[in-house]
Amino acid sequence: MRSLFILAILLAATSVMAVDIDITAPAKPGHSGSAPVVDPAVQRQGGDTIADAVPISLPYEITGSTTGYADDYDEVCPYDGSTAPDVVYTVTPGGDMAVTIDLFGSAYDTKVYVYDGDLNLVGCNDDYYSDYTSRLENLFLTAGIQYYIVIDGYGDSFGDYVLTIMDYTQCILECPAGAELEGEPPLVDGYVDEYNQGCQGGNEDDFQLIESPLFCGRTGYYLGDGGGATRDGDYFVLTIGAQGFIEIMGDAEEQTFLMEFGPTNCDAMGVIQHVSIGPCDEESMTFVGEPGSIVWLFVVPQTFWNGETYEYDYILSIDDGVTAVENRSLTGIKSLFHSN
Repeated sequence: MRSLFILAILLAATSVMAVDIDITAPAKPGHSGSAPVVDPAVQRQGGDTIADAVPISLPYEITGSTTGYADDYDEVCPYDGSTAPDVVYTVTPGGDMAVTIDLFGSAYDTKVYVYDGDLNLVGCNDDYYSDYTSRLENLFLTAGIQYYIVIDGYGDSFGDYVLTIMDYTQCILECPAGAELEGEPPLVDGYVDEYNQGCQGGNEDDFQLIESPLFCGRTGYYLGDGGGATRDGDYFVLTIGAQGFIEIMGDAEEQTFLMEFGPTNCDAMGVIQHVSIGPCDEESMTFVGEPGSIVWLFVVPQTFWNGETYEYDYILSIDDGVTAVENRSLTGIKSLFHSN
């Protein structure tokens, strides 16, 4: 779908969207007060600026605080206007590598971004986890290039952080034999998305019907025909079975949103519920309604475009209480979906 800017954690299921959907990041909870006064005597874990960034080697883990630092940097991912203090580390990898930079466990609303030696932005994340802490996955670092890792905060947020940098472990899913396939053409730069584009295409007939208890799709990121960073969003329609419910369990190779839109009217729909799936982390969503009624499902990458065209797989297991399907316990579905 065209430039769908989705908040890492979507809130407020009652918002109304027009036919030409532009899902922008809503305001997050505010923060009182202002950035702390810079204290040059405070014990430093990282550098205050790129010029005095603290060198580290990988893998790396540290606890620290941004309290007492100055506000020197900010990046939009997707929020701008940060006045929070920031801390800087630097690393020069000895070999090509992909890493995960994780701030899970931090005590405030974090933001993390990375520059290369020429100060080009190579990665940025604000909200990965539901507590508004940050994580960058599969960030490729080139041997011999110096990088700067900036620990920042949303708005004026600051405080104690936990920084962990480790080798990236790729999540790989295999589509089960006999599953229904999405069938969308490959994502390439300049791609014009005219496939299962739902209300984004202004046509309620553009929803793809899912008819199988197992479904495999692909989504990802690309440069659209206008040159803008674009995420592929997939719109589906499902029919409530005789038992009055549908339960979907999903997984994806990257963190992905499943959302229910309603009412089923492009002029008035909003987000009814949502859940985050992947990477290699199954979650479920349940739809309840009158037998024979329809529901609208939306699948879209949760994170923002990372600068290169990229596709990945997701898998949905669908139970309407009527169709016989495999056991979908968490352990059972892992054995079904994951490669050895």
